[in-house]
Order: sequence, then structure tokens, then C-alpha cells
Amino acid sequence: MRRLLLAAALLAAPAAAAERPDQTAFKALYKELIETNTTVSAGSCTLAAERMAARLKAAGYPDSDIRLFPGPADRPQDGGLVATLPGSDPKLKALLLLSHTDVVEAKRADWERDPFVMVEENGWFYGRGASDDKAHGAIFTDTMIRLKKLGKAPRRTVKLALTCGEEGGPFNGAEWLVKNHKDWIDAEFALNEGSVGIRDAAGKRISLGFQAGEKVYQDFTLEARNPGGHSSRPRPDNAIYELAGALVRLGKYEFPAQFSDTTRAYFTATAKLVGGEAGAAMVKLLADPGDLAANAIVSRDPAWHSMLRTTCVATLLDAGHANNALAQRARANVNCRMFPGDSIAKVKAQIEAAIADTTITVTPQGEPSPTPPPPPLAPAIYDPAVKLAAKHFPGVPMLPAMTTGATDGRYLNANGIPTYGVPGRFSDPDGNGVHGLNERKSVEGLYAERDYLFDLIQVYVK
Repeated sequence: MRRLLLAAALLAAPAAAAERPDQTAFKALYKELIETNTTVSAGSCTLAAERMAARLKAAGYPDSDIRLFPGPADRPQDGGLVATLPGSDPKLKALLLLSHTDVVEAKRADWERDPFVMVEENGWFYGRGASDDKAHGAIFTDTMIRLKKLGKAPRRTVKLALTCGEEGGPFNGAEWLVKNHKDWIDAEFALNEGSVGIRDAAGKRISLGFQAGEKVYQDFTLEARNPGGHSSRPRPDNAIYELAGALVRLGKYEFPAQFSDTTRAYFTATAKLVGGEAGAAMVKLLADPGDLAANAIVSRDPAWHSMLRTTCVATLLDAGHANNALAQRARANVNCRMFPGDSIAKVKAQIEAAIADTTITVTPQGEPSPTPPPPPLAPAIYDPAVKLAAKHFPGVPMLPAMTTGATDGRYLNANGIPTYGVPGRFSDPDGNGVHGLNERKSVEGLYAERDYLFDLIQVYVK
């Protein structure tokens, strides 16, 4: 009887949609990309680029339209590729498709499945990079193949850049390209990662995002110094206590709310969607960014809080040199995500004002990132995305978005190539394991995103 009931249940369950032949071919490309380890510690973006180049050549791209480039002499494995599909109208500047192939580290012992073996299970693809960002790398490479197979040149030239170093490391391919070979990737605009739609806990699609602008990553070192001495003779000035006090004051400091065109459009639309107290507070804050009461209500949501302002948070501490000695030096790393257009000098001054201690030095770390303003939400770019979304994702609103993370788009935006995070991707409340354990991508979602982006790119290049 139990077998009969089980059989009946299986017959009653809705059957998964049959996979189309073109989806099967795409899945093989996606699988190859995921299973090419591209971590900074043990992987090779160069190998990933070579494998994607081989697929482009098999689709009919001549060697003259594919440029493979290695990383620097001490990191040849950090290479990438630029491929070009020439357009028929020389008056039109190109469209660039940008994706990074490198991924965050993943330890096999921590994962339920091998992070570098793509596993399809219960409607999900599992693997490091399944979402960030090998989904886009695979979709964009596949799009170049599909456009080639149409047998007719698009009006606008299409370029593909697969680069390394977005997740960190000594070499960033996107930055290298804009500094050394901008002509290879020069375009009227570029499509990139950075935009994420939202699904609720039940899997229902709530909204799509179209990313125009991103916060800028910048670390600062806060340091307190002291002559130190024997721990049996404490003194009133203490490097550890002074640094700790400064960090507490910084932690209580709220950077002022501000809006870009993108975030103003986002909160205007979101206020109508969410309604209630939060929606009313958004309306008030849009009218007056200095409204502290409205700010407090909207900022209860961590994502909204980060979208409204620059944020800085202590992430590392280092102090003292012996258990029985007063610290001579105490340091903290403070990681800031700066609102688009905010300068390093401005944020440094805000930190110094917040800690209110002139004995503590505040020093920017690393090579300064560019801090470009967000690209414009041009109707010629935004409107087709909205129109097509209504066809592919009926009833799901499209919202302009600013990512609170950072992407390689900052290098392009700062060098005259407006760069946008493409819509079509949806994230669950847990973030789908991106940068964490058991990263996953919805099978149905990936195929839907692929179809949407192919149609959108065709609109842009016809």
C-alpha cells in the first residue's frame, strides 16, 4: 500500500520542464567554467579564459577576434580574454559584456559537496561561483556564441571581457584593461554583475533590480601610539583604551543620509511597494534627508541603511607586544563602503571628526579605488530592460538599484564606460551561499535569466 501511495504521489507531482537542447549545451559550458578552479590560492583564470576561447573558436570566431592575455610575470594564471563580434554599423559604439571568472576561496572540508564539481540537485546548481560570477560569465560567453550562430552581424559591435581579480588578489584584469588596452574594451556602455532581484522565503519573485552605481571599497587604519612600559605601573594614557574609545565613538557615528538619482528612484518606488510606517518614512526622508526620525525607521533594515549612506565598520584589531607590558601601539582596520561620489579625503575627515581624538592617526590603505559618480539611468538603456522584464517576469516590478558591495564596474565607470548591473537574477533571503558555504543557483532561475539577457542584448545591438 505504501508503494502505491508513493507512486500516486509521484504521478501527481508536477513534472519539471523538459530541458531544451540549447539549455543542455549551455549547461555544459556553465559546468566547465565552474569546474575550472579560479581561486587566487590554487586556481587559474587563464585556464578558464582559454577554455571559453576554445568554445568561441568552435562557434566560428576567428583568432583575430579573440585576445587572450596572461596576468603579470609573477601571476600568469590571472589572465583573461577579450572577444569581439564586429557590428555592421561603424557609427555605433560597442556594447561590452563584462564578467569576472575568479571566485572566493572554498574549502572542501567545509562544504557538503565538492565546491569545484557542479552538482545539480533538487532544482539547484551547486558549486563555487555558481552565482558569483560564473553564471554571468557563462551566460555572456553563451550569448556571444548564440549571436554568432545567427549568421548575421549585429548593427552594434559586441565585446566580451572575462577578467580575474575582482574578488581580491594582486592583479585585477579589468583595471589592467582600462589602463593599458582600453581600445580593446571601449564601448558606449557595459553590462556587468551587481544587480540582484529579491525572492521571498517561499521563492516568490518580489522585485527585479537594475544596478546603476555602486559603493566604493576603502580600508583605513586607525592607530594609537604610546611609550608603553611595565604593566605593573599603568599610566593614564593607554594605546588600547584610546583606540577602543575611538572605535566606540565611530561605531555610534551615523554618516549622513544622501541620495543619488538611482537610490532616489529606488526609494520612491519602494515606498509605494512596502507602504505602512516604512513607506511613509521613505517619503519623508526623500523630502528631507536630514529627517532623523524617518531615517531611524528606514534604517532598521540593514540593506536600506547601507543604501542611504557611506558606512564604516571595524573589522580587525592588533595591539600590544607582550602580556606583561603596556601596549606601545594599537591598530584597527576600518572597512568603509563609500557612497558613490564621496571622496577618500571626505570620508577620512568624517572618521576623524567621529573619533574626536587627534592623537589617533587615520590612514587610507591600499591603492586608492576610483570613486566615480553613478552612471545615468539613460532611457535608451533602462527602458528596454523594463519592457522586456514585463514579458519574461510578468508582474514583477523593476527597481533602479545601487549595490552596497563593489564590482569591477568602478574601473570602467571611472574611465568613461558607463557600466550597469544587469537584471534577471534573483536572490533568496539567505543570499544563496554567495561567498559562503554551498553556493547555489536555481536551475529554473538561471535558464530564465539567460533567456532574458539574450533578448535584452539583442535589443541593444540591433
